[in-house]
Amino acid sequence: MKRYLIFGAIGPFVGGFLMLFATTVASGYWTDTNWSEIGKFLGAFAKTLQYSYLFGIVPALMIGAIDDILCNVKRISPLVRVLIVAAIGFAASELLYGSRGPDTGVLQFLLYGIVGMVPAGLSSWLAHKYVDTPQPVHST
Repeated sequence: MKRYLIFGAIGPFVGGFLMLFATTVASGYWTDTNWSEIGKFLGAFAKTLQYSYLFGIVPALMIGAIDDILCNVKRISPLVRVLIVAAIGFAASELLYGSRGPDTGVLQFLLYGIVGMVPAGLSSWLAHKYVDTPQPVHST
Protein backbone atom coordinates (compact mmCIF):
# COMPACT_ATOMS: atom_id res chain seq x y z
CA MET A 1 0.00 0.00 0.00
CA LYS A 2 2.92 2.34 0.67
CA ARG A 3 4.06 1.84 -2.92
CA TYR A 4 0.78 3.20 -4.25
CA LEU A 5 0.93 6.14 -1.86
CA ILE A 6 4.39 7.02 -3.18
CA PHE A 7 3.27 6.76 -6.80
CA GLY A 8 0.06 8.70 -6.13
CA ALA A 9 1.82 11.53 -4.29
CA ILE A 10 5.00 11.93 -6.35
CA GLY A 11 3.81 11.04 -9.86
CA PRO A 12 1.20 13.75 -10.52
CA PHE A 13 3.29 16.45 -8.83
CA VAL A 14 6.47 15.86 -10.83
CA GLY A 15 4.57 14.89 -13.98
CA GLY A 16 2.43 18.03 -13.85
CA PHE A 17 5.51 20.21 -13.45
CA LEU A 18 7.27 18.52 -16.35
CA MET A 19 4.14 18.68 -18.51
CA LEU A 20 3.85 22.41 -17.94
CA PHE A 21 7.56 22.78 -18.69
CA ALA A 22 7.27 20.71 -21.89
CA THR A 23 4.33 22.72 -23.19
CA THR A 24 6.03 26.03 -22.43
CA VAL A 25 9.23 24.93 -24.17
CA ALA A 26 7.24 23.72 -27.20
CA SER A 27 5.37 27.05 -27.36
CA GLY A 28 8.55 29.14 -27.28
CA TYR A 29 7.91 30.67 -23.85
CA TRP A 30 11.54 30.36 -22.73
CA THR A 31 13.10 32.42 -25.54
CA ASP A 32 13.28 35.66 -23.49
CA THR A 33 13.52 34.52 -19.90
CA ASN A 34 13.88 36.72 -16.84
CA TRP A 35 12.97 36.25 -13.18
CA SER A 36 9.44 37.57 -13.61
CA GLU A 37 8.76 34.96 -16.31
CA ILE A 38 10.00 32.21 -13.98
CA GLY A 39 7.69 33.56 -11.28
CA LYS A 40 4.76 33.46 -13.69
CA PHE A 41 5.67 29.89 -14.61
CA LEU A 42 5.76 28.79 -10.96
CA GLY A 43 2.50 30.65 -10.32
CA ALA A 44 0.86 28.81 -13.20
CA PHE A 45 2.19 25.54 -11.80
CA ALA A 46 0.72 26.30 -8.38
CA LYS A 47 -2.65 27.19 -9.93
CA THR A 48 -2.79 24.03 -12.07
CA LEU A 49 -1.50 21.60 -9.45
CA GLN A 50 -5.01 20.46 -8.56
CA TYR A 51 -5.59 19.48 -12.20
CA SER A 52 -2.30 17.60 -12.27
CA TYR A 53 -3.58 15.42 -9.45
CA LEU A 54 -7.07 15.17 -10.96
CA PHE A 55 -5.84 13.86 -14.30
CA GLY A 56 -2.59 12.24 -13.17
CA ILE A 57 -3.58 10.08 -10.21
CA VAL A 58 -4.99 7.17 -12.25
CA PRO A 59 -2.02 6.88 -14.66
CA ALA A 60 0.37 7.15 -11.72
CA LEU A 61 -1.40 4.36 -9.87
CA MET A 62 -1.40 2.24 -13.04
CA ILE A 63 2.37 2.62 -13.30
CA GLY A 64 2.55 1.81 -9.58
CA ALA A 65 0.65 -1.42 -10.24
CA ILE A 66 3.17 -2.36 -12.92
CA ASP A 67 5.96 -1.65 -10.44
CA ASP A 68 4.20 -3.78 -7.85
CA ILE A 69 3.90 -6.68 -10.29
CA LEU A 70 7.58 -6.39 -11.22
CA CYS A 71 8.50 -6.24 -7.54
CA ASN A 72 7.10 -9.73 -7.07
CA VAL A 73 9.33 -11.18 -9.81
CA LYS A 74 12.40 -12.21 -7.84
CA ARG A 75 14.71 -12.47 -10.85
CA ILE A 76 14.40 -8.76 -11.66
CA SER A 77 16.80 -6.59 -9.69
CA PRO A 78 15.60 -3.24 -8.31
CA LEU A 79 17.71 -1.25 -10.80
CA VAL A 80 16.29 -3.16 -13.76
CA ARG A 81 12.78 -2.71 -12.33
CA VAL A 82 13.28 1.07 -12.09
CA LEU A 83 14.53 1.16 -15.69
CA ILE A 84 11.62 -0.95 -16.97
CA VAL A 85 9.05 1.21 -15.17
CA ALA A 86 10.73 4.40 -16.45
CA ALA A 87 10.71 3.04 -20.02
CA ILE A 88 7.01 2.16 -19.73
CA GLY A 89 6.30 5.66 -18.40
CA PHE A 90 8.26 7.19 -21.29
CA ALA A 91 6.39 5.15 -23.89
CA ALA A 92 2.96 5.77 -22.37
CA SER A 93 3.33 9.52 -22.06
CA GLU A 94 4.90 9.82 -25.49
CA LEU A 95 2.00 7.91 -27.06
CA LEU A 96 -0.53 10.06 -25.21
CA TYR A 97 0.99 13.50 -25.68
CA GLY A 98 3.70 13.27 -28.35
CA SER A 99 1.62 13.84 -31.46
CA ARG A 100 -0.22 16.86 -30.09
CA GLY A 101 0.24 20.31 -31.52
CA PRO A 102 1.77 21.64 -34.70
CA ASP A 103 5.39 20.87 -33.81
CA THR A 104 6.69 17.37 -34.24
CA GLY A 105 10.23 16.22 -34.00
CA VAL A 106 12.90 14.92 -31.68
CA LEU A 107 12.56 17.70 -29.11
CA GLN A 108 8.84 17.16 -28.70
CA PHE A 109 9.38 13.38 -28.60
CA LEU A 110 11.90 13.72 -25.77
CA LEU A 111 10.03 16.39 -23.81
CA TYR A 112 6.74 14.51 -23.69
CA GLY A 113 8.51 11.22 -23.02
CA ILE A 114 10.31 12.70 -20.04
CA VAL A 115 6.93 13.76 -18.63
CA GLY A 116 6.20 10.10 -17.88
CA MET A 117 9.71 8.73 -17.48
CA VAL A 118 10.95 10.91 -14.64
CA PRO A 119 7.96 10.50 -12.27
CA ALA A 120 7.76 6.76 -12.94
CA GLY A 121 11.47 6.16 -12.38
CA LEU A 122 11.63 8.44 -9.34
CA SER A 123 8.59 6.85 -7.73
CA SER A 124 9.89 3.34 -8.42
CA TRP A 125 13.26 4.20 -6.90
CA LEU A 126 11.63 5.75 -3.83
CA ALA A 127 9.36 2.71 -3.47
CA HIS A 128 12.40 0.45 -3.57
CA LYS A 129 14.25 2.59 -1.06
CA TYR A 130 11.45 2.96 1.49
CA VAL A 131 9.05 0.06 0.88
CA ASP A 132 11.16 -2.90 -0.23
CA THR A 133 13.51 -2.82 2.75
CA PRO A 134 13.10 -5.91 4.93
CA GLN A 135 11.55 -5.19 8.28
CA PRO A 136 13.40 -6.45 11.37
CA VAL A 137 11.79 -9.37 13.10
CA HIS A 138 10.91 -8.77 16.73
CA SER A 139 10.99 -11.61 19.19
CA THR A 140 7.89 -12.22 21.22
